[in-house]
Amino acid sequence: MNPIHTPRLLLAILISSCAAASWADAVVYPAKPIQLIAQQPPGSASDSMTRVWADCIARELAHPVIVQNKPGANGLLAINNLKGQSPDGYTLMSIGMSQMSITPYTYKQRPYDPATDFEGIAILGTSPLVLTVPAGEGIARLADLEKLAKTTPGGINFGSPGKGSPAHLLTTALLDKVGVPGTHVPFVGEGAGLTGLIGKQIQAMTLVIGTAAQQVKAGKLVALAVFDSQRSKLLPDVPTIAELVPAAADLARPSWIAVVGKAGLPQPVAAKLNVATEQCRTNEQYKARMEAMNVTLIASAPADVRSWAARDAAVWRPLIDRLGLATE
Repeated sequence: MNPIHTPRLLLAILISSCAAASWADAVVYPAKPIQLIAQQPPGSASDSMTRVWADCIARELAHPVIVQNKPGANGLLAINNLKGQSPDGYTLMSIGMSQMSITPYTYKQRPYDPATDFEGIAILGTSPLVLTVPAGEGIARLADLEKLAKTTPGGINFGSPGKGSPAHLLTTALLDKVGVPGTHVPFVGEGAGLTGLIGKQIQAMTLVIGTAAQQVKAGKLVALAVFDSQRSKLLPDVPTIAELVPAAADLARPSWIAVVGKAGLPQPVAAKLNVATEQCRTNEQYKARMEAMNVTLIASAPADVRSWAARDAAVWRPLIDRLGLATE
């Protein structure tokens, strides 16, 4: 054998062996329970979607999928936990538009990189967001909230599930566009913020529509605007943000949630999980549970997670920079 070609041959054999091993791992995957990290507290909309997916995937793969809630710092605690695990597919994470296209850019020193720290598996679905206020405060329209902000020293206090969440950015951007002041009050998850909103500790909060609609129908909240391009069937009388503030039409961006693994997750494993997700998407029970939360299911490939993140970051990053939201 020509010694010049020996290294190339060995390299080819090594690559072939690694590919074969990766495919073999996928064929037997999973061989044990899968841990699924939820980055929001139990009872939140994100947690509910995560658990519905976990239940269906467990049936499809015939292995348990155990959800572990690790809320805090708008996903940073969960992300750090995932980064400390092996990229073998036995620790996955549900992750939102916030963590993939907003949160890292609200820090001057990025705590992680969505483009390199994760391997996409699937986008589960989208859900619009709604600006809400407590009932009984005399606020029935967005104009009423603007008047309150103008006449209150320091403006209104508005909540969100955490710094860098879509709720944080959308509300901040809207107040900026209508020219009124406000102070952001971050909570650990949507549920905690909702409690503060109903208890009138804060004066406004942007919520996922499933949460908002339930509380509006219960008479506890008033919905002022839907951050989407069209009105929702759940709240047909609530105008879209573009109807109220044409200059804010670019804020009509629904939130979305995806499932990822740690960077280095074998592609055959990601593909197997994606196929299982697509099978869930056609399952009537799965569809009914997701639609009950007003989630629009999405067909996706693993690569779509990164492409959606990049697409939305192209909108949010300039806004973060313009509003000066990045901190140490």
